[in-house]
Amino acid sequence: MGLSETSGPRDTQVLLAMTETVELRRRDYHVERPLLNQKQLEELGRWGPATGTPHWRTWLQCSHARARALLLQYLPVLAWLPQYPVREWLLGDLLSGLSVAIMQLPQGLAYALLAGLPPVFGLYSSFYPVFIYFLFGTSRHISVGTFAVMSVMVGSVTESLAPDEAFLQSPNSTVDEAARDAARVQLASTLSVLVGLFQVGLGLVHFGFVVTYLSEPLVRGYTTAAAVQVFVSQLKYVFGLHLRSSSGPLSLIYTVIEVCRKLPQSVIGTIVTAVVAGVVLVLVKLLNDKLQRYLPLPLPGELLMLIGATGISYGVGLKHRFGVDVVGNIPTGLAPPMAPSPQLFAKLVGNAFTIAVVGFAIAISLGKIFALRHGYRVDSNQELVALGLSNLVGGCFQCFPVSCSMSRSLVQESTGGNTQVAGAISSLFILIIILKLGELFQDLPKAVLAATIIVNLKGMLKQFADICSLWKANRVDLLIWLATFVATLLLNLDLGLAVAVVFSLLLLVVRMQLPHYSVLGQVPDTDIYRDMAEYLEAKEVPGVKVFRSSATMCFANAELYSDALKQRCGVDVDRLISRKKKLLRKQELKLKRLQKEKLQKETAVSMCTTTSIHVNTSDGDIDSNNVDGSKAKASTESKLEDTAANGQEEAKAANPSTLKALGLPQPDFHSLILDMGALSFMDTVCLKSLKNIFRDFQEIEVEVYMAACHTPVVAQLEAGQFFDASITKQHLFASVHDAVIFALQHPRSNQVSPVLVTKL
Repeated sequence: MGLSETSGPRDTQVLLAMTETVELRRRDYHVERPLLNQKQLEELGRWGPATGTPHWRTWLQCSHARARALLLQYLPVLAWLPQYPVREWLLGDLLSGLSVAIMQLPQGLAYALLAGLPPVFGLYSSFYPVFIYFLFGTSRHISVGTFAVMSVMVGSVTESLAPDEAFLQSPNSTVDEAARDAARVQLASTLSVLVGLFQVGLGLVHFGFVVTYLSEPLVRGYTTAAAVQVFVSQLKYVFGLHLRSSSGPLSLIYTVIEVCRKLPQSVIGTIVTAVVAGVVLVLVKLLNDKLQRYLPLPLPGELLMLIGATGISYGVGLKHRFGVDVVGNIPTGLAPPMAPSPQLFAKLVGNAFTIAVVGFAIAISLGKIFALRHGYRVDSNQELVALGLSNLVGGCFQCFPVSCSMSRSLVQESTGGNTQVAGAISSLFILIIILKLGELFQDLPKAVLAATIIVNLKGMLKQFADICSLWKANRVDLLIWLATFVATLLLNLDLGLAVAVVFSLLLLVVRMQLPHYSVLGQVPDTDIYRDMAEYLEAKEVPGVKVFRSSATMCFANAELYSDALKQRCGVDVDRLISRKKKLLRKQELKLKRLQKEKLQKETAVSMCTTTSIHVNTSDGDIDSNNVDGSKAKASTESKLEDTAANGQEEAKAANPSTLKALGLPQPDFHSLILDMGALSFMDTVCLKSLKNIFRDFQEIEVEVYMAACHTPVVAQLEAGQFFDASITKQHLFASVHDAVIFALQHPRSNQVSPVLVTKL
């Protein structure tokens, strides 16, 4: 009984193992095909150049369908609005639009201060661009409008080109705020027009891919540094200090030093107001997180704070009794359009391009996240056009450059928003506030707006956690993140971005120059070849070396590729070729010397036979002697020619140019296979380097083959005249395994190269 109990589980395990083996055998597949080199593959697959209509021809086509497609492409609202499902989506978009507008109001006022402008211009920037994006945008969930990073970039421009010191009034050295604000509004609106022109232009020429050079670690490091810049810029409102305008490299350090030096001058009422507002906002956000399941809409903490702080400030008189700075006059109604100032274009063009790229990078990254989540497509080029038109039109109506906000976009999605109808509703709500309710917020303390900005930086400041995650995942990306963060902090936002992009591109070049080189071995009983250093069961095929690079080969790393190949093969190719040439040169000189000595000997012998002259001879005898001498000379020359010819034939028969004949060590492999599967293109430097590899290894009696070349690479090889009599398409194979089988069937042959034979 006990025996059966113990044997039962064992039998079950054996049966399971047998079942798994049978299943594995069923999954095995067997393919029988001929060995294929490139020429045979092209014949078998009937290869030919791809034919298609050039793009420029389709662009020049004119038809009703083409015109309609262009209209729907550049004005997407005409495509989706007629099909809008009112019953299913309208309520969600309405609630979402109101929720976003409630957030947009305090953020618009606060981010205008961040840009160095009067608060009402934040409201303008929350209305015009949002409505324009509703017409031209392709993302259904992002919330376009004021954003902290864009505002601080605009603020650095306005404060550097229109500093407070330029508007000091002479009698009492006070700042003429009206003139300063007018100058800064002119700067910001002109900057917005330039940003819009850049974005629209790049979008029309389909330059949306430019954002791919801003990697995710770079963007996150940049926005984190920008968040720190925003935080420092709001300290003057939190402490009620009046600081000098500083811009350019190290301006952040100077600002922190000045804040620390002027801390004794802080206004207590302002500090208390900012701390209370910040604590209340944090508590409301925590409450929203806790009650998220039970609340149909999140509690509008910012709006409640604005209303409560304005009421308390008006009732208590915070400005007059405690010296708390307030927003001041907010004009009602829309401002008339204003033409940009062309004289400012030269000063703003560099900053405009930087802001255009950063704004688009933030918008498209968020747009793609929401598109993947909800299963639709975002057109990056049309997004560039839509964002550009938003900034271009907004700039004509005294707005500053905008992008999309992460926090508002998340609210728009989470509260049921389905389309940009939610954005249109939020812009209409802002319009009502501009027309009727704006003046009610004149007594709003600036410290409350500063607290609102700082609390909303939480999401970007949490990106410091990237340091730990990138340390574990990818330290090269961590290096990009840290370099971007430090450069942006020290050099300001415009120079910092330029340095970060250049650094990341240089790092990309360095990584291309230092790929992983490996010698491959065959995994037993398969046609798969893997790095023998990583796969213990992968074994090198006797007499065959298979070499692979993990990166494409180009002018930047062609020499490194060649050096790594010679090193990994275990043969000092250059030294072996040098020794071979020296020995061949010695052999050639020795042969010439022997021929010369033989020639001299034969000449001496012939001279001895012809110098026996008698004094008393007749003219006839002399003539006969001369004839005999000429015959002897002719016979001597013919003998020498025969000797030289015999010497050459003997040299040919003995193959004196082979490594074995010269007494040099032979490589332990007869064939070298280059796995070219990683190559995506081929330049002229790469072609020359490959030709040199073929030539060098053939000098040491190793045949070189290439495998797994992609069709564009083969076409570039043909265009570069790579193939000739010694290198043909029969040296290219469809796969590494094909090349290995061919190499095993054609081992080393000890034939003398035609060049060396010609030399000898």
